[in-house]
Amino acid sequence: MNASGDIITTRAIAYTFFTTTMSSEHYPAPNGMLPYWRTEPHRLDDCRSTDALPKESDIVIVGAGYAGASVAYHILGQTKPGSKPPSITIVEARQACSGATARNGGHVKPDLYNYISTVAAEHGVEAAGEVAAFEAKHVHAMKDFVDQENIDCDYTVTKAIDVQLNAQHYQKLKDGYERLIAAGCGPTKQARSVGANEAQSFSGVKGAVGCFTYDAGSIWAYKFVLHLLEKVVSQGVNLQTHTPVSSITKSTIPSAPYGWEVKTPRGTIAARKVIFATNAYTSALVPQYKDKIIPVRGTCSRIAVPPGSTAPRLTHTYTLRWGGWDYDYLIPRADGSIVVGGARSTFIHDLNDWYNVSDDSRVLEGAVRYFDGYMQRNFVGWEHSHAYTDRVWTGIMGYSADGLPHVGSVPGQSGQYILAGFTGHGMPQIFFAAQGIAKMVVDGVAFEETGLPRLFKTSQSRLDERENKIFHSTPQTGPSQAKL
Repeated sequence: MNASGDIITTRAIAYTFFTTTMSSEHYPAPNGMLPYWRTEPHRLDDCRSTDALPKESDIVIVGAGYAGASVAYHILGQTKPGSKPPSITIVEARQACSGATARNGGHVKPDLYNYISTVAAEHGVEAAGEVAAFEAKHVHAMKDFVDQENIDCDYTVTKAIDVQLNAQHYQKLKDGYERLIAAGCGPTKQARSVGANEAQSFSGVKGAVGCFTYDAGSIWAYKFVLHLLEKVVSQGVNLQTHTPVSSITKSTIPSAPYGWEVKTPRGTIAARKVIFATNAYTSALVPQYKDKIIPVRGTCSRIAVPPGSTAPRLTHTYTLRWGGWDYDYLIPRADGSIVVGGARSTFIHDLNDWYNVSDDSRVLEGAVRYFDGYMQRNFVGWEHSHAYTDRVWTGIMGYSADGLPHVGSVPGQSGQYILAGFTGHGMPQIFFAAQGIAKMVVDGVAFEETGLPRLFKTSQSRLDERENKIFHSTPQTGPSQAKL
């Protein structure tokens, strides 16, 4: 690993590369603002396993977040005992786990009834149930994995409470929930509906008109990912931070065993296989995903509580929903603070503020103000808590135009794989989706043999679809509407 002085030098090179070469495409901004989750940096945060890039690598993984680290871990786990594992290089544009994974709300929260109801209407209950069951699996299986690996990442299994604050919208959700149960969707039966008479006392949220509750988890995702990276690096994976990829092209050497050239400002890596764990930034390197995986800016905060506060201790995770597009999400922290994300009502009416935006170096002023007094406004017993906004940050999510992640072989590109487009919902999807990708990469199995939900499979037909469902649940938007 390089000394810190060397890293500063290479950062400067990367910054220049970003600003001069990549201005017309969506790449990670070089100066993303510091989120709460990155205030305790791991020793591998700026890691370069070797001073120079390897000339060749069996597998190059682009992205060192939740997806990239998980797929590297599972690839090594797929290697048969006694066999030599493939050489793996992970390249990351900024620090390790500096993108959306380290900027989210810390929720491992499956969808058992909400968007799943829409999926069932479009694709059938069986296909929707596969997605819901796959997500629900993450909650407890990840807890088992964390305990087994002794990972210090504050993983907690608790109950999610989805609080509904609009009676009409609650009834719409409840109707969908009941249709799923009547149709035999097993995962939906794991959720319980709480009616208006009990909603406020059950949730502790002012004005609640209904709730849904089910198992969910909370996590310090940065620590989880850095544990995975530490483990795979100890097993020979080459991690190269501050190494943005400029392009990936087919080898110019006929019949070359390494069919792809991964180009960076620091040199080129010849690769047999390439895995895109690039989420919001995918289309910059894989153009066929332009308008299929769109960068969307979100906002998150940490609300602190002074010592001695008499506010009720929260033990569950929450969503507070005022309508289809207007909602916040929050998790309680062990130190008594609350991580709250959302504030959509302050920016969603102007597409320029959030849609097709890849700048996480600044946060919108209106969103910052939104979190002031948040707990006092919304939670019973918090009126005199003196809770205050400690930090607000922003992050860039990869929204899929059809609402479903893209997982599998990149259409028409032999040896390329994708694990991206999680629409702000990757925490209960990515870990075992990465396991499926590992099976495809190591053993050559077909997507259909991986155990992944059928609807996650990336395909040419999905890329050819023109509809953009991101706007189905958003209000009439402002200045950038013409771009649609």
